[in-house]
Amino acid sequence: MLVPAKELEGVLLVDKPTDHTSHDVVARLRGKLRMRRIGHAGTLDPMATGLLVILVGKATRISQYLMSVDKVYAGTIKLGEVTNTQDAEGEVLETRPVPSLTEAEIRQALQGFIGDQYQLPPMFSAIKIDGVPLYKRAREGEEVEREPRFIRVVSYELPRWASPELDFRVHCTKGTYVRTLAHDLGQRLGCGAHLKALRRLSSGDLTMEKALTLDQIMAMPIPEIERHLVPTLQAAPRIAL
Repeated sequence: MLVPAKELEGVLLVDKPTDHTSHDVVARLRGKLRMRRIGHAGTLDPMATGLLVILVGKATRISQYLMSVDKVYAGTIKLGEVTNTQDAEGEVLETRPVPSLTEAEIRQALQGFIGDQYQLPPMFSAIKIDGVPLYKRAREGEEVEREPRFIRVVSYELPRWASPELDFRVHCTKGTYVRTLAHDLGQRLGCGAHLKALRRLSSGDLTMEKALTLDQIMAMPIPEIERHLVPTLQAAPRIAL
């Protein structure tokens, strides 16, 4: 039975390592803090790194609020290769030559994604249809009809272009599949693409500036971890608790 020395409450900002699921991080922190009441406010794919917002104790009640805020990501897209998962973890389905593209042409293509739109969720996702996660059906080779989801892309920037790869920074609403943005960019450019790397930089007003690595947290005594907790009211100042 998990019995903490003290009931902790607050938001812990974690720099999620690659090859960990969000659930893996929660499980390790649950054991470290000896608490059951721990969750997160927005999943990151295993290959992604960056800001994972962990809710400790009574802070779990602000989960819906923190999940609803905009997110900012940075990452790398590789042109010329289409994968079944739309990211680097998947199987390459198709390889195409990358045309000679200028930075201006890439920026123009990115600008085309800005604004309100409907996005078709990828088959390799945790969305459930008839109680079964889509990724399980995808692994069996099934293609299931999905409902497009409303999203908004606030900005989509190009810090670097060095064919066949480009670095990007995107500000988007909750529920946006960044790997689908990468895939769709490749389709728009006519050469295909997939998401090579992804890092979440912020979730609403919460940023990486105060985030700790998982290794740092696991090495800390619990009183020190408590000092790093963002108070619930500070993390969600716009809602009545």
